[in-house]
Amino acid sequence: MGKKRKVSNGDQKPKSPPLVSSYNDKIRPILDAVDKLRRLNVTQQGIPLPTIVVVGDQSSGKSSVLESLAGISLPRGQGICTRVPLIMRLQHHLDPVPEFRLQFKEKNVTITEESQIAEAIDLATVEIAGSSKGISNVPLTLVVKKNGVPDLTMIDLPGITRVAVHDQPENIYEQITDIIMEHIKPEESIILNVLSADVDFTTCESIRMSRRVDSTGQRTLAVVTKSDRSPNGLLEKVTTNAVNIGLGYVCVRNRIDNETYNEAQIIEAKLFESHPLLSVIDKSMVGIPVLAQKLVQIQSVTISKCLPDIVKKIKEKLNDSVLELNKLPQNLKSIPEAMIAFTQIIGSLKETLQKFLIRGEFDDLENEHTCCNARLAEMVDDFSKELHTDDKISENFLVEELRVLKEANGIQLPQFLPNYVFLYLLQRKVSSISDLPVRLVNKVWDYLESICVEVLIDHCGSYPQLHSPMRKATQNLMAKMKNKFLKRVFEMIEMEKSTDYTCDPNYIVLWNQLKSKDYDTLSQAVLNRSKVVNLKGHGTVTIDHLFNVPENVREQAFDLKMRMVAYWGIVLKRMVDWLALQLRFMIRKVVNKEMETAILNEVMLPAGGGIEKMLDEPPSVAKNKERLQRSIALLQESKEIIEQVMSDILITAD
Repeated sequence: MGKKRKVSNGDQKPKSPPLVSSYNDKIRPILDAVDKLRRLNVTQQGIPLPTIVVVGDQSSGKSSVLESLAGISLPRGQGICTRVPLIMRLQHHLDPVPEFRLQFKEKNVTITEESQIAEAIDLATVEIAGSSKGISNVPLTLVVKKNGVPDLTMIDLPGITRVAVHDQPENIYEQITDIIMEHIKPEESIILNVLSADVDFTTCESIRMSRRVDSTGQRTLAVVTKSDRSPNGLLEKVTTNAVNIGLGYVCVRNRIDNETYNEAQIIEAKLFESHPLLSVIDKSMVGIPVLAQKLVQIQSVTISKCLPDIVKKIKEKLNDSVLELNKLPQNLKSIPEAMIAFTQIIGSLKETLQKFLIRGEFDDLENEHTCCNARLAEMVDDFSKELHTDDKISENFLVEELRVLKEANGIQLPQFLPNYVFLYLLQRKVSSISDLPVRLVNKVWDYLESICVEVLIDHCGSYPQLHSPMRKATQNLMAKMKNKFLKRVFEMIEMEKSTDYTCDPNYIVLWNQLKSKDYDTLSQAVLNRSKVVNLKGHGTVTIDHLFNVPENVREQAFDLKMRMVAYWGIVLKRMVDWLALQLRFMIRKVVNKEMETAILNEVMLPAGGGIEKMLDEPPSVAKNKERLQRSIALLQESKEIIEQVMSDILITAD
């Protein structure tokens, strides 16, 4: 068989069609533009580029396929040969003398001899990924300009292996998987899945990965290698399409030993013409030339479809970067400049707090935290509901009143109650709810502090050196105002305990209504020895403990109870109103005056660092500026590249 493979020099020219005759004049410049964008690393700006990504299990024949397409020799050996993403830029070259370049880490290495390509790739790989068998996601680019090669750009990725060997890291499978998934996930990527004919396609790891991101197979093309070694059942595999390959299959024969590429192509053509099993496969599905033509066509369609979106994304990203850069502070060069910037920060901070906390406006309904008036109203409403929670009087109705009347009894005219009896009951009731106003104040001021700090950080984000003193001033002020509020609350509680007064006419009206409606019902129930009774002002209560209480005492206790019920409603309403009014008053005071004064005192004092701190640009801001400037320059260059190629296309069309 070795003798049959011997081809004379005169027969070197393949009988099958060349890999490519020429590339469409409109598509070639676009492909060049996309390659330029790729070299600029525009993908790191979040702009995906249309790419043919070559994946396959280790030893699936990836290298042989790429060698046949490029007409060059790639590194070979045991284990993982491709340890970094290899971007192969193939370009049909009219000059009979080929050109080869290797680009990596901002280096541009010219390769003079075709035989030196594999060694040059090995050396570059060691420089990128080290001398061991580890891998890296830093790419290197091989530019091949050669007569007869297809105009293609492909990314060859490390072959999939599950078991670490030699000095490979234990998580080599996970590392390779991460690199592959990163490249095949974008919708713009075309997946060239290399499968060996001698394996079950449904169990291939590369198929499993591609189906995770392309379940319909609409952007996956399969290349079946080693067709000559495992022809049995191959027709069924590529026609039944059990693994959902949407772009179809191409069966190829790998180059063997020292065959030249022309020899390999001739032998491949004869194989698919004469082999009893392989010859029945449709000619549109066999051979390296067919694969090249399909890839060129797919690449052309994909780039044409993606180009408008690439242009749009570049412009959007450029605009966003320019806007973000403009938001960053300019370098302040003098104290007056710093004072102006500081005054603007204070003014905008004050305006935003007035907007949120006084006028009740909001920017984003989705961010409920900053809808301040609504949140504060909810807190006051919850406080009011807690205050008005009914006492549990079903089993102790009038018990406390009877005990107080008993202990207040003395040598005196009957039916005359000293004022301290009512005050005693009032003090006990006020004490029972005295923790609720305190809890409200703590809750409200914690919320107000969070809002003020959030707004402050947002407004002085450009000058992080101001964060610490301004935050300190804000927190100290809020603590001071909360303590002042709490002091007033304690005074209010003591006032309600020590003084019983209201000018509200509803007090007398409600007191008389409760007495007239409920006391007759209570007396009749006691007379009938009913254990429970329903009173309009109290609901269902237990009264069997009142059976032996004298009528006049029971009536006096009931009257005392009704006086307290009528007055207690007024006390609670007064508490809620007072707290709400105090809250609004103190918020206005903080926002309109106290906040500005506190921040000025803290920042301007030498202990706070003084206004001079604003002259020192923080490293984080400088770094951010540098990053944005690089990004803008890159995107601007990318925009010019795309606009130029689009202009050339329009001129050509005209």
